[in-house]
Amino acid sequence: QVQLVESGGGLVQVGGSRRLSCAATGRFVSGAMAWYRQAPGKQRELVASITSGTSTNYADSEKGRFTISRDNAKNTVYLQMNSLKPEDAAVYYCNAHISVYSYWGQGTQVTVSS
Repeated sequence: QVQLVESGGGLVQVGGSRRLSCAATGRFVSGAMAWYRQAPGKQRELVASITSGTSTNYADSEKGRFTISRDNAKNTVYLQMNSLKPEDAAVYYCNAHISVYSYWGQGTQVTVSS
């Protein structure tokens, strides 16, 4: 059984920065990891992903502002968010792939205030 525990969410001002972490326990995450987000009334959307080989992919609106990284020794993926905008406010979810299985965290709320 794999558990993903996100942390780092909270209240941040417009233009500010926040770093999210997602620690996986139970098994080593051998596959890709990703961050998704879901704002009220909207569908969950991909923010960024990173392969086991550390190749990264970003949604267009996050390119240049967000950075995804992973520390395999800690079985953890990070999302550094800079220049935050009101539209970045959402619940951010961690996702991890092991073999054919996909796992989700419980989410962490990011609120952006002006």
